[in-house]
Amino acid sequence: MNLITTTELRTKTTNLIAMLLAGKEVNLIHRSQIIGVMIPSDNSTHTPANPEILAQTLKAFEPNKKMLYGPLMKKYDQYLKKRHGQSLP
Repeated sequence: MNLITTTELRTKTTNLIAMLLAGKEVNLIHRSQIIGVMIPSDNSTHTPANPEILAQTLKAFEPNKKMLYGPLMKKYDQYLKKRHGQSLP
């Protein structure tokens, strides 16, 4: 039976991870009582991404109008002046 106490959670995390990756269940003990069971997750649900769907999703996040560096910095300066006031001379 694989047991780990709440105190050992901080110090023996590598052992806990190794046991879970090996597919073993681990009982969690607090003050001499089993308060829970840690069960390894099923990794078979992971599927590779479809490249076409990924490309469409990334294209949806692109801005509609691309700005050049000069106008972008001009808008940024206007924003900073509006937010923080005119700079000192």
